Amino acid sequence: MKIIIRCYDPKDVTATMSIWNEVVRDGIAFPQVEELTSGIADDFFRSQSYTGVAEDTETGEVLGLYILHPNNIGRCGHICNTSYAVRSDKRGLHIGEQLVKDSLTVGARLGFRVLQFNAVVASNFHALHLYKRLGFTQLGRIPQGFRMKDGHYEDITLHYIELRETSNKA
Repeated sequence: MKIIIRCYDPKDVTATMSIWNEVVRDGIAFPQVEELTSGIADDFFRSQSYTGVAEDTETGEVLGLYILHPNNIGRCGHICNTSYAVRSDKRGLHIGEQLVKDSLTVGARLGFRVLQFNAVVASNFHALHLYKRLGFTQLGRIPQGFRMKDGHYEDITLHYIELRETSNKA
């Protein structure tokens, strides 16, 4: 399997919508509760500052994606935020790591100085391990900040990384 991370193209809408909605349905990572519909998915992905797509160049399959956009406006507009999604049958193959590394490079290229995660679910051990390994700093913990699909609450953690320092490493 040879994976490239490239810019979203409208032809990717069905695959990216499916992957995104799978994470929403899982109810353990994304804050969204409503799935994307075919009527809004393309606009959603194109409205981001950048949507990156992980593609297996040997099969042409879309395996994952990320969205990158400002975390705030004005004087805090130099801080971006991202969300990552990998097809459930392709998890564990380091596709998420490739998506994160690409987002660090793209975020810096777009002029963002910091990437901030507002709500990493504390039980998302794989993501937390990856972020620590890549040099993210955990800012704190919000008790019971995320309502899981089954209705119980989990803590969330906030993280950041300075993009200027990481853009050459990614």
